[in-house]
Amino acid sequence: MRSIAVSFVFLVSAAGCTRNQMPGGAARPHQTPPDAAGAPGRLLASPRHGEWVMIRTGPTDSLRSYVVYPQRSTRAPVVILVQEIFGLTPWIRSVADQLAADGYIAIAPDFLTMKNLPAGPDSVVQPLAVAATRSLNMADVQRQIDAVARYGMALPAAQAKYGVVGFCWGGGVSFAHAAHSPTLGAAVVYYGSSPNAQALQSVRAPVLGLYGGEDNRVNATIPAGDSTLRALGRTYVPAIYPGAGHGFLRQQGGQAGANLAASQAAWPATIAWFRKYLGS
Repeated sequence: MRSIAVSFVFLVSAAGCTRNQMPGGAARPHQTPPDAAGAPGRLLASPRHGEWVMIRTGPTDSLRSYVVYPQRSTRAPVVILVQEIFGLTPWIRSVADQLAADGYIAIAPDFLTMKNLPAGPDSVVQPLAVAATRSLNMADVQRQIDAVARYGMALPAAQAKYGVVGFCWGGGVSFAHAAHSPTLGAAVVYYGSSPNAQALQSVRAPVLGLYGGEDNRVNATIPAGDSTLRALGRTYVPAIYPGAGHGFLRQQGGQAGANLAASQAAWPATIAWFRKYLGS
């Protein structure tokens, strides 16, 4: 596997992502999304406009989706967030809010909308969400992402280009979307498995992969994907953060500081990737 290079991540930070320049606005210190515990507070304190919408994704299905708009005077690219296996949690919504803070129209679709899960405490809902997520048809999920992308790019405030970012289960879905969609502008994969070699043949969009060094289950899929995409001349940059575990962006207090260090490097790299390939 190509060596990745922690220096790449720090170079991105040094190149201007530690201070975040909003289009038409002043520079400010760069923020990362909160961890799971900090998500409700971030959502309550956000000055940005977030709203729930229902997006028709097919003749018989729709997805309830959370849309957050950036505070800017010009049209913005669209970034679609693909949830973890736990569903569309407040944490995913807080990540959407941070993407909007970084200048993008962020759309987080709830892929479990048609499952009609009950409301309740996490101890009750999360096991149901995990089982429901595992039952999703992947062809339907990709079709639904296509529909969400069309919806997003048709918004009056949007540019006609989009990216995708996903976490855990959603990271694998995001990588698969790079193989599925010929119109995708850029993909960012947080600790998600690579598609098989046949699917990788269809990848056109540049893919950034962000992985915890202690996550061998997922990381074992990196070398084959890296070799295949390199041979095809595609752009795939895998970044492995030493000591960090699976789900490091949501669990920033874990792994004796390694998860926090990974998050502080990975998020600026994410925004730099989208700015390079989607614009700002």
